[in-house]
Amino acid sequence: MSTATINEKEVTSSSNVIEQMSLFNHEQIVFCNDNNVGLKAIIGIHNTVLGPALGGTRMWNYANEQEALTDVLRLSRGMTYKSAVAGINLGGGKAVIIGDPKKIKTEALLRSFGKFIDSLGGKYITAEDVSMNSRDMEIIHMETDYVTGLPESMGGSGDPSPVTAMGVWMGMKASAKKVYGNDSLKGKKVIVQGLGNVGKHLIEYLAKEGVELFVFDIDEEKLKAISKQYKAKVLSKDDLYSVDADIYAPCALGATVNTQTLEQLKVKIICGSANNQLENEEIHGRMVEEKGILYAPDFVVNAGGIINVYYELEGYNRERALAHAERIYDTTTKIFEIAEREKIPTYLAANRLAEERINAIAKINARL
Repeated sequence: MSTATINEKEVTSSSNVIEQMSLFNHEQIVFCNDNNVGLKAIIGIHNTVLGPALGGTRMWNYANEQEALTDVLRLSRGMTYKSAVAGINLGGGKAVIIGDPKKIKTEALLRSFGKFIDSLGGKYITAEDVSMNSRDMEIIHMETDYVTGLPESMGGSGDPSPVTAMGVWMGMKASAKKVYGNDSLKGKKVIVQGLGNVGKHLIEYLAKEGVELFVFDIDEEKLKAISKQYKAKVLSKDDLYSVDADIYAPCALGATVNTQTLEQLKVKIICGSANNQLENEEIHGRMVEEKGILYAPDFVVNAGGIINVYYELEGYNRERALAHAERIYDTTTKIFEIAEREKIPTYLAANRLAEERINAIAKINARL
């Protein structure tokens, strides 16, 4: 595996699916269709050198199938790197179900999707992601054993978002140590964009540390509730990126770090739970550096979720999962050190760290 960067335009420029797969050496793409229940889904398996591909399923009302395919290609690659850097023996995969979850999510649709997962014989293991929850995993589990993030009542780990949030918090503290000389976040102004499960738990950690919170979400009810509970300042879509703050924490969908937003951002640190935060790794990864902003690579700091479900595979132990996620602080620090030593952007340092481990294990496997 050689270093490559994600360029969304490059991925979508071809109508040939195999050509799009070859850009980042994806192993397999599975298209799922069941007219009886309205299921249209895509499963992406990027790399299984380290182990079976594990990654969540998200349900989203994509504009078209190409947009969904682009998302699954980017997300599954990110999961490969995430598991590699986290030091766990899993490959990278991801799945998307196309459609509005409020309209199409049914037991029949989820069970049908479970059958498609089961047909892969364990090469792909799913978990929850955007618009999916542990109850959905329980339904999918009716048709396949290749599911994590099951409810605690079924021996699973339940909602992984608290562990994900803790990992982001650790990455944020490591970033503060690099920028400010100490890892205290007290008094820092932090923008949290996205108040889903991870965003809400991250706010809990930040509030306890005395952070001045600025929040944004498309859900007005969530905004009101969080603002009232934590005395957070609500931002509008217009002032989301231009407010005077120290840290930007993207915790919703990806690509919010782009040319337009970087022209407005005044922060010193970008560290959040969203996947694929850089719209274009090469362009915006370097642009962030040129602006003097420290970028904590997303797949490094948001690895708490995959770490959590990894421990579910061998008999869940919350203490072990939290202890492993706490090491995200050290991993983030190591990436900053590599970037500084080799004079490269932090995203590239993280990619290289992941690729070194994958290539090393691939050589061992080749000898067996």
